Amino acid sequence: MEQREIMQRVVGVITEALANRRLVRESPEHADDLELGSVIGGMLTEMMPRIELPPRSTAQDVAEAVSREFPPAIEKMAAAFTLAAVRLAEIHDEGRTERSSADVLQALALDPEAEAR
Repeated sequence: MEQREIMQRVVGVITEALANRRLVRESPEHADDLELGSVIGGMLTEMMPRIELPPRSTAQDVAEAVSREFPPAIEKMAAAFTLAAVRLAEIHDEGRTERSSADVLQALALDPEAEAR
């Protein structure tokens, strides 16, 4: 999965989390109904590499495959979450009230490289 697609998924998770947070603030009785974990779980399922091992693989084979295949995917996701958080913080710290968090996130989803500058 390309970094742009990863950023789009991350923006989706953050956007849903923001919407959920607003909903809980407005209607605290809905707090138990929200399942952000399923959104994150879906993202992880989509983004983590599929590992195929021969039927007679040992636990050591599995551990080696996981330690080889998973870190790059996790690093890409962490980088996207970090970029989103940093960009939102920069806009906040600059006092740029003309741009909402939704505007910043949308720009990141459309062109992460341009928005990172």
